[in-house]
Amino acid sequence: MVIGLFTELLSPGGVQRAGRHIASVATKFAADHSLPCRFLSLNDRQGLHPVHVGSQGFHITGHAHDKSQFVLAALRAAGRGPSIVIAAHPHLAPVVAVMRLRSRKFRTIVFAHGIEVWQPMGWVRRYALRQADLVTAPSHDTVQHLIHEQGIRVERVRQLPWGLDPEFEERLRTNAHPSRPQAFPEGARIILTVGRWDPVERYKGADTLISALPQVLRAAPDAVLVLVGNGADRPRLEQLARDFGVMENTRFLHGLTQEELFACYAHCDIFALPSRGEGFGLVFLEAMAHGKPVIGGRHGGALDVIVDGVTGLLVPHGDTAILSCSLESLLVDPARACEMGAKGRQRVQTSYSFERFQMGLGQAMEHVLIRQL
Repeated sequence: MVIGLFTELLSPGGVQRAGRHIASVATKFAADHSLPCRFLSLNDRQGLHPVHVGSQGFHITGHAHDKSQFVLAALRAAGRGPSIVIAAHPHLAPVVAVMRLRSRKFRTIVFAHGIEVWQPMGWVRRYALRQADLVTAPSHDTVQHLIHEQGIRVERVRQLPWGLDPEFEERLRTNAHPSRPQAFPEGARIILTVGRWDPVERYKGADTLISALPQVLRAAPDAVLVLVGNGADRPRLEQLARDFGVMENTRFLHGLTQEELFACYAHCDIFALPSRGEGFGLVFLEAMAHGKPVIGGRHGGALDVIVDGVTGLLVPHGDTAILSCSLESLLVDPARACEMGAKGRQRVQTSYSFERFQMGLGQAMEHVLIRQL
């Protein structure tokens, strides 16, 4: 049996999307090995829910933030003699340790994402994480943090980059030209950013983008910054745009469908997320897949995804002057921007397809399964 533990799968967000990808691959792996599988989610709404990733379907059981019921369900599942237990977030490693009370025969894979393991975790989580047979991370930077900050043995860590969503890949294959979402600017050069605008995620750098806009507008007066996402920090960002006098050149969009988000990438000129805390950055892949040049923070997983000066530009987090110059350089030189975008598209197709992720995770699961046998 394959058991998967997840924080959340039904909501938008990079961790949730990565979790859906993990569950999809685990479902296929279980079917290929004639194993049943069961997926438990801590924070999704109560009950059994169908989920599809491309053509692959599976079900998850949500526990509506009820930690005790979630742990009890995991213990019951452990009693069924699983072969592999997957924890799709390091914070779930202690639940896997509790499951050992019912069975010590299964092997475990824990998935790290980024910033949550960049500083030493509490001793319980750190100890539980060290007991995993394999810990994966999407970037070289996070691999190093697992080794040096969490004390994971080198041979138990594997780099496994995320891949582009299969539905995203399918839209690209159809070569569709989606219409602009309502309120998306026309007749302007678009700087796009996508994220969740919450106070705890200010490291994404949306405020730096807004503060860089006045200088950008001197070189490109028709530039518009489009911020896709929502959260408790959005009113602060809107006020910041008013304070800098750039509200007319700023658009805040939220509640978009996947098709509308796809259209935002298709119609932008530059994608920018000057973050200091991206463990990987699936949004970079989505923009690059559309042939757009990308600007990211010179930190974390962006160093793996973006080839500086080739597929985009890397900037120090919080440096408004360098960010402004980087944006200007691409807006005033569309030929260079187009060349970077083309090389970015090629990089995604070569290194970050869902098929490549599926193959890598399948090999990792095969590895731990063989160790068990």
